[in-house]
Amino acid sequence: MSWLVALLVLSALIFFHELGHYSAARFFGVYVEVFSIGFGKKLFSFQWIGTQWQISAIPLGGYVKMKGQDDSDPTAISSDSDSYTAKKPWQRIIILLAGPLANFALAWVFFYAIALGGPQALSPVIGKIVTESPAHQAGLQNGDKILSINGKSITAWDKLSEAIKTSEGALTLAVDRNGTQSFITLTPRISETTNLFKEKIQQRMVGIAPAGVTHTLNLSFAETITYASKQTYETSFLIFQSVQKLLTGVVPAKEVGGVVSIVQITADATAYGWMSLLFFSALISVNLGVLNLLPIPALDGGHIMFNLYEMIRRKAPSEEVIYRLTVGGWILLLGLMSLGLYNDITRLIQ
Repeated sequence: MSWLVALLVLSALIFFHELGHYSAARFFGVYVEVFSIGFGKKLFSFQWIGTQWQISAIPLGGYVKMKGQDDSDPTAISSDSDSYTAKKPWQRIIILLAGPLANFALAWVFFYAIALGGPQALSPVIGKIVTESPAHQAGLQNGDKILSINGKSITAWDKLSEAIKTSEGALTLAVDRNGTQSFITLTPRISETTNLFKEKIQQRMVGIAPAGVTHTLNLSFAETITYASKQTYETSFLIFQSVQKLLTGVVPAKEVGGVVSIVQITADATAYGWMSLLFFSALISVNLGVLNLLPIPALDGGHIMFNLYEMIRRKAPSEEVIYRLTVGGWILLLGLMSLGLYNDITRLIQ
């Protein structure tokens, strides 16, 4: 059952991505011939408002086929007034951006729903202290709860961590120990650690780790908006960073996952409740948005690149150039999909 939910979630995310393209295309008067969820053989279809809506056999994506625009044949253009290629470059760019933006908007809605449900946050309670660290030398103990740093209230571990990393000079901590409040002063030490991508970095630290205690965030309306916006921005930035680290070799190729990993993670999240499902759905939606903005000719980002070129040079790239780059883009995409599928199968076997 959880796998069925995962496939439905993935199909819904693809649907909203393509709906973004579809809505923008119709707004600019472009005739949309086909709206498909999935690729390959058509399983089911119906005609509505001039468009063929269909579900296809391979649930690895979807597409909106507009008049005058065909990724399988980049040279198949049309000069009719209701065709994609007849529109101005800036209009085409908006049509192309509308898909990824729909994914970012949907992720924001998911994070907003999480915020309404009372998300969990890691409490600023100390669970481990490194020997001879500033925290150890200052007398901090396991179970201490940090209330404030230099007079600034601390309500979650991430705020505590950020306050230490960005600090300058000594820190005065208000500490709750068994119901008694005290003040402890210490000076962070620049130490070597690893970041999320396992890179070695230098960072101000005091030598503490969280106890794993969590609490529910009761957010006001304004805080709910802020929470959803912050989570959408931070997850988007993290995925952009991940792509960059992958391209520069920091993240190994074996970490690339495919549709099997996506479905499996979503299925696992389903078992942990609706908030976990919403979180991973938001994460995958942001992934779709970011990855489709990559400047690969077969993706939205590649088409945006072509249109930006046309805006700057006042002429479109030659059909030969578009064709060759698009074919190259598809080869690259199929290679990445194959790599992801290979890694997925390897993980399942292991």
